[in-house]
Amino acid sequence: EYGEFQTFQHYFKRINLSDMDDAGLEEIRRQRMAELQAQQGGAGGGQNKQMEQQARAQEMKNNMLSAILDQKARARLNTVAQVKPERAQKVEMMLIQMFQRGQVMGKIGEEELRKMLEEISKSDTKTTKVNFDRRRVHLDSDSD
Repeated sequence: EYGEFQTFQHYFKRINLSDMDDAGLEEIRRQRMAELQAQQGGAGGGQNKQMEQQARAQEMKNNMLSAILDQKARARLNTVAQVKPERAQKVEMMLIQMFQRGQVMGKIGEEELRKMLEEISKSDTKTTKVNFDRRRVHLDSDSD
């Protein structure tokens, strides 16, 4: 356990987060992924390969979203994902599809993301209908 802490401490000493750009973060992710794979030693080949594919897909999605959204919008989307993950996934997929179709011009800000979230929440609201069945019972005290 202590050795693992030293590994992370050594890892973070190598990183200067103040002047890091997207390419630098990408390189760090790759290095860390390689380190984790080396530590696991390739145990569970098929499962390891599947996990690797899922990690790559998640990484690609995160890269696309960081290209589409500015920092404030990305932070808001992460906050929504913590509270309502299904809604955040819908927004993420919608943003990626819009980006792939060329419908996104420039980075999307927080206000635009809020509007998208409101639109999705309007379409997702479940309408509940309550029917009151009022039956008259002849128990009036006035009829005595």
